Formats: sequence, C-alpha cells, structure tokens
Amino acid sequence: MKYFLISSLLCTTLLFAQNNKAYVSNVWVADNGDGTYKNPILYSDYSDPDVVRVGDDYYMTASSFNSAPGLPILHSKDMVNWKLINYALETQIPEETFNIPQHGNGVWAPSIRYHNNEIYIYWGDPDFGVYMVKTKDPYGKWDEPILVMPGKGLIDSCPLWDDNGDAYLVHAYAGSRAGVKSLLSVNKMNPEGTKVLNPGIHVFDGHENHETVEGSKFYKRNGYYYIFAPAGGVATGWQLILRSKNIYGPYEEKVVLEQGSTKINGPHQGAWVDTPNGESWFYHFQDVGAYGRIVHLQPMSWKNDWPVMGQDFDKNGIGEPVMSHKKPNVGKTYPIETPVETDNFDGFNIGLQWQWNANSNVVWHAKLPGNNYLRLFSIKSVEDTENLWMVPNLLLQKFPAPNFTASTKITLIPEEATSGKTAGLIIMGMDYATLSISHDEKGYFIKQTEAIKAIDGAEEKTNEVERLKTNSAYFRVEISSPDAMCQFSYSENGKKYKKIGKPFKAKEGKWIGAKVGLFSVSTQEAKRGGYADVNYFKITK
Repeated sequence: MKYFLISSLLCTTLLFAQNNKAYVSNVWVADNGDGTYKNPILYSDYSDPDVVRVGDDYYMTASSFNSAPGLPILHSKDMVNWKLINYALETQIPEETFNIPQHGNGVWAPSIRYHNNEIYIYWGDPDFGVYMVKTKDPYGKWDEPILVMPGKGLIDSCPLWDDNGDAYLVHAYAGSRAGVKSLLSVNKMNPEGTKVLNPGIHVFDGHENHETVEGSKFYKRNGYYYIFAPAGGVATGWQLILRSKNIYGPYEEKVVLEQGSTKINGPHQGAWVDTPNGESWFYHFQDVGAYGRIVHLQPMSWKNDWPVMGQDFDKNGIGEPVMSHKKPNVGKTYPIETPVETDNFDGFNIGLQWQWNANSNVVWHAKLPGNNYLRLFSIKSVEDTENLWMVPNLLLQKFPAPNFTASTKITLIPEEATSGKTAGLIIMGMDYATLSISHDEKGYFIKQTEAIKAIDGAEEKTNEVERLKTNSAYFRVEISSPDAMCQFSYSENGKKYKKIGKPFKAKEGKWIGAKVGLFSVSTQEAKRGGYADVNYFKITK
C-alpha cells in the first residue's frame, strides 16, 4: 500500500495545524507521553473504524448510523493522537427519510481509501444500498454522495483498485433485510468506482465456521488479494483473514486475532495501515455496552504472507490484543491531542463533537457571532409520543471515557407561554434519563426523569421535582464505570450542588453507545416561541 501526499492536503493540514491549538482531554488520553500508548486509543463510540494513510497523514472514519452530520473524519499524524476535523456527510440521504430519527439505520461500516489523488468513502445503507462520497480536501466540503449499488441488505462495502486500474467492491449482507448473512461477495465496478457492473460473485460463506462474517475490507499485497473480515458477532467475535491469488477466489482462511486470555472482548473489524517506513498496524473495536464500540490499535507484522496481530499470549498461534505498546515509528514526535469534548460556545458554530438525532433544521438553534452561548429554540415535540426517542432535535455527543462528568448552565425563556417549555441535560439511549428546567403558572422548576424501554414507546416518568427561584440552573451528571451509572445533580449558584433523582444506568442506543447532550422542546399545546440559552457544556473528571 503506497500513498502519495498531494499538495492541497499538505497545505490544508499545515493551515489547520497553525490555527488550532491541540485539545487534550482530562478524562481519557491514550498517549502516555513516554513513547508508548495505552488502549483504547479512543474511548468513544467510533464503531467499525477504518483508516487510510495519505503521505504522512492518517484519516479515520466510522459508522454514524442515523446521526447527522454523518461519517466523522478524524486526522492524526502519529496514529495515536486524533482530532475530529470534519464530516463527509453533511446530510443523511435520502434526506426526507432521515429528517425523522432512523435509529440503527443509515451509515453502516464505512471504508476509506485514497485513489487518484482523492479520498473515497464507501458505506452500505441496509435499506438503500452502497453509497460513495469523495473529496480532494478532507477538511472541506465533500462531493455529493453517489448510489453505487442499489439494493436491500448490502452492507460493509470496500473498494479495491487493482494494479491495472480495474475496480472491485467487496461487501456483506444484513440478514434482517437480505434474508441471509455470513456471505461475502465481490462485484466489478467501473474504473471511476461510481457504479457496480455485474451481479457479483460469492467468494466466502461463513455459515459453517465463521457465523456472522461481515465488515469486509479489501487489500492487495505481494500478489495476494486479502479480505479482512470480522466474524462471530459484535461483542464476542474474532478477526478472520482471507487470501487468494485470484480476486474471485478460492480464498484460504486464517483467524489472526481473538480475545483469548485478555479482557478485550470481540477484537475485530477495523483497518490495516502502514507507516511510510513499512511498519504495519491494525485498528479494531471493542464493544463495551453503553460506552459503545471503542477503538484499539494493535501492532501487526507479516509471516508467510499472513498478518500477525497483537501478541500470542496463550501460544495457540492466534494473536491477542495488547493493552499498551510502543507508538508507531512515524519519524517524528507529535503533540498529545484528543477529540474535543467541552464546548464553551464561543465560536461561530457549535463544535464538531455534536450530532443531531436526525437531519438538522436551521431553526433548531442559533449561534450568533459574539454571543458566548448556544440558543436552543423550544421546538414542538413529535405528536403522539410518550418520550423523546423520536424527537429529532436532540443535540448529542459520544461518551468520552469510562468515568467523566458533564456539566452545563441553562436559562429558560418561555416567552408568552405559561407552561409547556422544557430544556435540559440528557443521557440518551434505548433507556434515557434527563434533568431539565421547565415552568408553570407558579414559576420555574427542575425535574429529573427517566424513560425505561424508551425504544418501545414507554412513558417518561418523573422521579423528583424541585422548585427554582429563577429561570436559570446549573446541571451536572456524573458517569462512573464499570456499569455507566449516572447521577444527576443541580445548583442554583454554580457552587453548591445537590443530588436529584436516583442513579440511572445508561443504556446503549440502537447499534451505538449511549450519548450525552442537550434538548429544548415544547408541548403541542403550548404557544409558539420560547428558547433556552446554554452557557457551556463541559466534560471533566
């Protein structure tokens, strides 16, 4: 795998490096500062990660499902320190479909590749088919997505441009839509990679030994075609490698990474990446329930044209994940950096860490230049709903660490309404909990609520209510491992906090980890208008 740095990427990277001070989390840092790193390198739900090298730069993307914007783009210079720089998919498509929350649908297991001076991302939407989006500048606006292969149940797609310029696509099947899974197929594409040209050929059937084989990634090395494919299920699986001298097979198979004697369950599905000096490394995820699928980095080498990953602790010939290791040799030492979590709302827009529960609407929020706060308008809730599960204007971000505290200050301005406007802090998943400020004829109050089995339409229940003297309150939620227990508290002066409500166990979403964030809603009956001003959103220990 050889990649060449194009000048536009270099200029953009240098510009951003000069204008942006590195953000360092105080809840999770993988770089140990002594030439080593600890896993996971990202304790956040960047599930199904894929990475490509372009010259001396590394770019990562991951599944984003229904969240918008989609297809996060992260950048690194040393493979350990990562910064969230952009999204490749500004709006989920088809737009009218994803204007409504589509939990668990949307962008599944993307692949990212560099070809002909452009970065390409392919992904399978299980309901619509395989899409592609590309760019010459990963920091800028990406091209409009192209539907490369329409169809139901087509997922986990990855392209390969052969030495002669021929293009191919490998993909898997979602049993829930296609009626069959544990199959991998290869299709011929046009050289531009914009259209599949044939029905495809099944190249691997995992039903006998590798149930739920999926997540396919395509490579070529030393005359072999390789398909890297996870098998065995999200939480308990292993990493399978297939190889053949013919792109359509038959493929030999070998398991190269498994949990073994370690505590890292299901180490699989990710990316083989090399450094400019020829080192090989492998990214994969680990499913940790409410925290999502977090990203690990394993050392990798080659033996007899088979990849060797991690370390064979139990001496059975299959690698196991390491918890720490010497950093990749990229020729230089780079500053410690992590994806941004805290947002003081002092920029022109909200931070890149935020995603909406569906395609966004311009009237949901305002971030005016010079105003050091975020204004969330009181949007009327979805009709005929007992909870917030299907509300699109939830502003959410990923859990950043096993233990952390999220805090914010919210001021509610209901305007003409005497009741019905509510804004607050939320822990979102298939179960969710909130701490919010609301009002009635008597004044302002806060309430702590939860909706157990929100995904099934369960009613949101109020656990505790406290009256307020003003229309402002400070909110805080502390999340602690190993069970992602959440304790809410509030303050009227920002100094003395009081616990409110019972501890809540965070629950993952549909194929994603739990999220933390903000909301501002109105009942259907309330008069129009109203908003909430959010002064900051901080992530601390």
